[in-house]
Formats: sequence, structure tokens, C-alpha cells
Amino acid sequence: MSRITVIGGTGYAGAAIVAQAAGRGHQVTALSRSLPEHPVADVDYVQGDATDEATLSRVIDGADVVVAALAPRGPLAEPFREVNRTIARLADAAGASLYVVGGFSSLRPAPGADRYVTDLSQVPAELHDEILAGAALVLEDLPAASPSLDWVFVSPALGFGAHAPGDTLGRYRLGDDVAVAPDGGAISAADYALGFVDLVDKGDHHRTQVNLAS
Repeated sequence: MSRITVIGGTGYAGAAIVAQAAGRGHQVTALSRSLPEHPVADVDYVQGDATDEATLSRVIDGADVVVAALAPRGPLAEPFREVNRTIARLADAAGASLYVVGGFSSLRPAPGADRYVTDLSQVPAELHDEILAGAALVLEDLPAASPSLDWVFVSPALGFGAHAPGDTLGRYRLGDDVAVAPDGGAISAADYALGFVDLVDKGDHHRTQVNLAS
């Protein structure tokens, strides 16, 4: 059993990861701005602001694994990268491994090819800042973090989110920084969480990016 802290534990990805981890018997703490309407049994829910370093420090201290499941939108649109850098620094100080819920656009369509994020011409302009901020975590911020920080950036398939819930299949495919599905593919929250917590439990990926798709 591991002590797992999920920052953003009531969001789309975070809530699914919390449920999956708690279901396996892990000791889970979930930090979010608001408490869930239907809490998962045996999860310690903490209401707080992820932009407050003292709050982050309280929930990260003592954790074996920290999950950053925040989205670069709404109140976090501007401070998103700084908040994630703070989470990385605090996880490193706590001796915890860091697993980050990433985005699809930082992946590559083929080995050695440019990442999708280099050409956003087919993406609505209002989403560009969000996509660029998310990709910057794995392209710039995490590689620049302390060498002692063990991190894994977990990109879902293109079809992932509340707008595209998909079917729960009870399985997933795992890849590296090349998209498993050339067309982007899809994955449900439950299947993403299944693969995500498998990565945590196995612990055999280090300072790298992976991709989960159905």
C-alpha cells in the first residue's frame, strides 16, 4: 500500500484515479477546490487551493506518490505551470514520485517526428494557450526539475475528457512519447485510471513520458 496524494482529485481524471487507487487499498488523499458530492470510501478529501504552497505542502508531506491532475484553464490558466513546478519541488523534497496527468498534443505521430503541438493550425485558437501550457510541462519544466525527482508524464489518447467519455473496456494500450493510435484514439476515464495506477504500482517508468489509449 502506498500513500498517494492526488492534486485535483475531484476533476475528470483525478476523480477516476482516486477511485482506482482507493479500490486497490492505497491510502489516498485528494486535494480540490470543492468537496465531491459522492466521495469515495476511505479517501481523505481536503478542500483547498492548489495555488497556495502551504496547502500543497500539507498534503504532499508524507506521501509516497504525488499525482498532479490539474488543468490549465479557469483559475489555473495563468498560474498552471508555476503551480506544477511547486508541486514538483515539494514532491522532490518529500522523496515522493510524481505522476502528471498530461495531454495528447505533446506526443509524436511517429518516432522522431515533430510533436503534434508544433502545428496547432487545425485546433481552435481559444484552446492554444491551454495546449501549450500543458505540453510545456513535459517539454520544459519536468526535464529541468531536480535530477532527484522521479517523474512520469502520462498522456491520454486524443479522445479523452468529459466531452468524450467513451466506453469503459477494462483494458488499455501503453506507449511512449509516440501516440499509440496514429489517429489519436480514445480512452475512458476509468481505463486511463486503470493504466495510470498500474504505472504507479509497477514503478518501472522513470523521468519519461508515456501514452495510454484504448
